[in-house]
Amino acid sequence: MTILLVEDSKMLRVANARALVRAGYQVVAAEDGEEALRLARANPPDLILLDMMLPKITGLDVLRGLKSDARTKDIPVIVLSGLSQANGHKLIKEGATAFFEKSEKTLANESADLIEAVKNVLAGASK
Repeated sequence: MTILLVEDSKMLRVANARALVRAGYQVVAAEDGEEALRLARANPPDLILLDMMLPKITGLDVLRGLKSDARTKDIPVIVLSGLSQANGHKLIKEGATAFFEKSEKTLANESADLIEAVKNVLAGASK
């Protein structure tokens, strides 16, 4: 299973990529919205972890771009955001599969909660 991890924070990108690789996933990383769309369209991953606060193209615009493209519209997207869960409902309406609130706790538990969210979404996508 390949995961496209879209995160502009190098620290979070590296920490989450390591955790995902340890959990058995192949990880492709992007640090901005343009790169995310290019990578997703060139080689569609099984899942996308998408930060909302990105340079060049916002996470919301990336999500809209993914969902409007026949090549990428069916890829599940977990939105990663430091913003509150209240925004999650709006993002689900835009096409996100799930919303994951990033915090220091995520890194403190070595991304275990994020890995669990990934497993749950991928299990649901394979049904």
